This record gives sequence, C-alpha cells and structure tokens, in this order.
Amino acid sequence: MPLFDYRCSQCKKRFSQLVGMTADSTAPACPACGSSDVKKLISRFSRIKGDDERLDDFEGAALAAEDDPRAMRRLMGEMGKELGEDGEEDIEELMDEAEGEMHDGEGVEG
Repeated sequence: MPLFDYRCSQCKKRFSQLVGMTADSTAPACPACGSSDVKKLISRFSRIKGDDERLDDFEGAALAAEDDPRAMRRLMGEMGKELGEDGEEDIEELMDEAEGEMHDGEGVEG
C-alpha cells in the first residue's frame, strides 16, 4: 500500500497515511481533529540504504581521519550509531589502545 502525505484544511496539520488501492478504501481523515477536509500533498521520495551503502558513506571521512585518533574515534562512534550496533565501548577501547600506541612512538627516532 502506498504512503501519502496530506494537510488538513481545518487545523493545518500535516500527516501521512497508508492508502489502500481498492475501490472501497476509506477517505483519509486528519488524526488531530478528525476532519475529512484534507488536501493531498506531493510526498518526498526516500529510499532505505543497505549496510554496505551506509558504510560507503563513511569511506571518505575515514580516509581523512586516519592520522587523527580523535577524529577516528568520533567517526567510529557515528558508524556504530548509524548501523545500530551497541559496540561503542569496544570501539572506545580499541581507539584508546591505538591512540596510546601513537603517543608511545612520538619523539622516538628509530
């Protein structure tokens, strides 16, 4: 069933409603005031991205942040939130270790 956007002519609220494709589908009514005096709006198009596409979005930022542990930590946190994973503590631990290794090597000539 398609999702359509409407604006109520009475209370001016905007709302979305799933609309059936059959001849007996009911007319949409405003959920705020109950009025059936509504105008159909042009809906925005959206598309759900897969995990691979969402990770690709972070690729450029990761390349820019590879020499900055703080920026990489922020980026990894954003990636975890975007992918809905609760691995932020693991990411923090890994980034702390990586940052410590970078600081241990500073000022030492080999």
